[in-house]
Amino acid sequence: MTIHVAISGINASDNPGPGVPVARSLLDSKADIKTIGLSYDLHDAGNYLSSMFDASFILPYPSGGWDGIIAKLRHIKQTIGLDVIIPCLDAELPLYIKYQEALAKEDIYTFLPTAGQFKDRTKENLAQLAENLDLHHPKTQGVINIEQLQQALDEIKLPVYVKGNYYEAYPAYTKYEAIGHFTKIANKWGYPVLVQEVVSGEELNVVGMGDGKGNTVGLVAIKKLTTTSLGKIWNGVTIQNPALLAAAKQFVKLSNWRGPFELECIVEDERVTLIEINPRFPAWVYFATGIGINLPEQLIELAMGRPYTQAPDFAAGKLFIRHTSEQICDITDLSQLACSGERHGS
Repeated sequence: MTIHVAISGINASDNPGPGVPVARSLLDSKADIKTIGLSYDLHDAGNYLSSMFDASFILPYPSGGWDGIIAKLRHIKQTIGLDVIIPCLDAELPLYIKYQEALAKEDIYTFLPTAGQFKDRTKENLAQLAENLDLHHPKTQGVINIEQLQQALDEIKLPVYVKGNYYEAYPAYTKYEAIGHFTKIANKWGYPVLVQEVVSGEELNVVGMGDGKGNTVGLVAIKKLTTTSLGKIWNGVTIQNPALLAAAKQFVKLSNWRGPFELECIVEDERVTLIEINPRFPAWVYFATGIGINLPEQLIELAMGRPYTQAPDFAAGKLFIRHTSEQICDITDLSQLACSGERHGS
């Protein structure tokens, strides 16, 4: 049986989305899977990766509401088939979470957190969740104007991180740097903008998935070795940190988390400081697949209501190297996507 899986977040810039590595993971699966790219931008690289996506479709922006999106999803299902959707962008997740039961009635399946789970791990609620998990959390304030920004700087003290509520984070060592980052993020992503204390220690991340019943399906932990100017991992290595892995398992157990997640933490000795919880796969998810933990494949099993295969333990000391490449195609590919809103592989 062929399973048609639609995947969003297929951009592959200096701030790459998770969609391309999720598709790559599914192509490594033993199941018969056809992948479909969902995009909001003509120039997303995944739109032109015919070896990875059987077709690509341009969706209306989530800010326009659900009607336009569901109409396009129905078109995809009728045209080429659609069984599972893996949304990979934070901004679209609230809509998919809200309508996941409605999608299931149309035989389009997801495996997502509940609305309550999604809300509990947002940046404004993260301090309480960290306390419940017996983890530390840096001082954080949401600000909506320069006056509040100055008050936050007075209380938290420089240096700080200035962060968008969904995306982007920049270190600020002076008030003027903080104002510049605040203005840039507010203009792009809106309010509130977050001001966060800088915490010392190693930057460690965990990708995992919960089955919705308190059980961890699989986990992989890494240490970032080098990052881009946007803080995105470029090189990393797998690590076995008992305190970090215990925190991830406790998060799944306490919240009954359903679906993929990424914990971003700062760890010093056994002190784990929770920085962020992303309610989706990270862009480095293929690293986990490459060392034998194929979380996207497990998600398909869970979404389809099948018994999932528990992931094995992962090995420490595996190295991840990101690189760039060029995809050569014809200008007619872009024209087809621009005119019809869809492109089918050759």
